[in-house]
Amino acid sequence: MTTDDAQPPARRARRRPAADPPVALVTGASSGIGTATAVRLARAGWRLLLSGTDQARLDAVAARTGGRPLPADLAKPDGAQLLAEAALAAAGRVDALVAGAGLGWRGPFARTPADTLDRMLEVNLAAPLRLTRLLLPGMLERGRGRIVLLGSMAGQVGVRDEAAYAATKAGLTMFAESLWYELRGSGVGVRLVLPGAVETPFFTTRGTDYQRERPRPVPPEAVADLVHGVLTTERDRVFVPHWLGLPARVHGAAPGLFRRMASRFG
Repeated sequence: MTTDDAQPPARRARRRPAADPPVALVTGASSGIGTATAVRLARAGWRLLLSGTDQARLDAVAARTGGRPLPADLAKPDGAQLLAEAALAAAGRVDALVAGAGLGWRGPFARTPADTLDRMLEVNLAAPLRLTRLLLPGMLERGRGRIVLLGSMAGQVGVRDEAAYAATKAGLTMFAESLWYELRGSGVGVRLVLPGAVETPFFTTRGTDYQRERPRPVPPEAVADLVHGVLTTERDRVFVPHWLGLPARVHGAAPGLFRRMASRFG
């Protein structure tokens, strides 16, 4: 998407009827942050399109929230295309994309399995970009919308033995930053949510438990509350918990000092 595609600031968005709730597509909705986000948005009156790979858990979340289950494998190159088509067929539009699906792996980069690396690149980075490219034109044409990207503190400062995961999340951060400049004045907002450790099945599925003393994992509901918050406010970048913004700023201002501190304190 280029700046030539954005609507000029003077164009007014067409209003939805008052009884027509906004539509959110949530990826990764079958567990963790995605499930918590679906529950939070359902309470706020959103109409939900829920994507995930575990059909049974996705159906359970859909039943709990009144959402529409749209199973999809975003690790496949055509996964995002098929999901976007299914979402538009189901609801006619998507007002907010919450890109919450993610995969991780922990260990020395040289030992990263090739297929695991490929899946992380597809799910964590390529799929959010592809979904945004497919859904953004409709948002721009309507003059409103939100793209919410679930990044990670790992993508802000780097983490030992998580080089590939951190790289995918750093790429998502730069995508959000660059797209923010493109979309200024269009009525479409880009939001970046940056959690540290979260109490989800993520660590189990990546193959190793969370082993650090700091930061302590937060509940997924804390992240979901902030996802809802950035959908309804102008905050475009939030850390979970909020104090993680401090080490991110230290890393940006003095990376050498940050590395020494990280090596000493973990």
